Amino acid sequence: MKSVRYIFRSPLLLLLLSTFFLTGPRAAAEPLTLKRAVQLALTHSTAMAQASADEQRIFASYSEARNQYVPQVVMGAGLGASWGFPLSLEGAAPSIFNVNAQSALINPALREFVHAAREEIGAGRLQTKDQRQQVTEELVITYVELVKWEEMLPKLIQTYADAQKTQAMIKQRLEAGVDSQAEEQKAQLTAARDRLRTLQARGAIDVLREQLGKLTGVTGSSFETVPESVPALPEIKQDEDLRSKAADSSLALQVAELRARAQAFRAKGEHRSLWPSVDFAAQYAVLARYNNYDEFYRKFERNNATVGVALRFPFLNFSQRAHAQAADADTIRAKKQVESTKNQVSQEVLKLQAAQDVSQLEYELAQSNINAVEIRMNSGTAGIHDEADARTDLAEKFNALEDAKFQLLRARIGLLRATGDLDTWAQQ
Repeated sequence: MKSVRYIFRSPLLLLLLSTFFLTGPRAAAEPLTLKRAVQLALTHSTAMAQASADEQRIFASYSEARNQYVPQVVMGAGLGASWGFPLSLEGAAPSIFNVNAQSALINPALREFVHAAREEIGAGRLQTKDQRQQVTEELVITYVELVKWEEMLPKLIQTYADAQKTQAMIKQRLEAGVDSQAEEQKAQLTAARDRLRTLQARGAIDVLREQLGKLTGVTGSSFETVPESVPALPEIKQDEDLRSKAADSSLALQVAELRARAQAFRAKGEHRSLWPSVDFAAQYAVLARYNNYDEFYRKFERNNATVGVALRFPFLNFSQRAHAQAADADTIRAKKQVESTKNQVSQEVLKLQAAQDVSQLEYELAQSNINAVEIRMNSGTAGIHDEADARTDLAEKFNALEDAKFQLLRARIGLLRATGDLDTWAQQ
């Protein structure tokens, strides 16, 4: 009974038991590789569904503008009785049956609007591709961070166990009158920090598994990560101009350029709305004899047809002129947006390069510190306090090393997206 009470009072044993029960069932879970996770995320993503719907809407707008050159045919009837001279019904003679057809024939403004809609289609496709890369980047970062914490957890548990052993030894030395109360408090603080770090790792794993499950549509407890499925990052050549490559490959920049061109076409179309236009029109109607047409027209025909063209010349339309001027302002704004996007892409690449360099230096420094600490621990000349300090420093450098490696990996993933190579890398 005493041993049972000891188990439930020991924080380390409770932590080990919780880790076993939480991770034990995952041993039989289905492996989820990075490539498969990316495929599931792209299929399950609501953002991708929204991007696809926007692309369909843009294509429908293009079809709406282009199909104005196709005759629109309307069939119907305008039945009605007449007393006296037969008047029109809704602008047309009352008829038993009628067919009307109308389409644009020569319309300079409509031609520019069609060109603008075509450019919007290209922008919509690139926007969908950019959304795809955003989903891929989010999934990859979540996956590699989960792998990081899962690989760190056993090491953190071992570090916490060593801290507890040191704390127990110092407590014995304190009871023997060899150490002071301050050394015991220092050992307690070190153990508490190690325990907190372990609990943080456990919590991060649970949160990341839930987030990865939401991204992929897979239950968080039904899969296990495969660290070997994360491809090696491509080597960066020192003479490679990443800024130029990112500017050329940036989907956001290409989308901004296409939308600026579309806006320029729309502005031109607004100006050409003041130009003459020619429309095709045709009409056929079967008129009724009870509408008194034969009493007022010497020769009455039941079947009547009209085919011709209509010329429109809006030579006095100040409202349209103001609308065209507003479109010119939107065009200027769109061009400036392209320049802003280009500068933003360049700054983002420089930031990623700087983050990569800093992370690499931190990695090398942490590795050097770890090697130095190991040499001190293996020399056998340090006392228990020196060994405890060395172990604490080793744990801190290990944590810093893992954080630096993850930040480096995150920066490199962002750089892959900026240069347009993320999809190819993730699908390896």
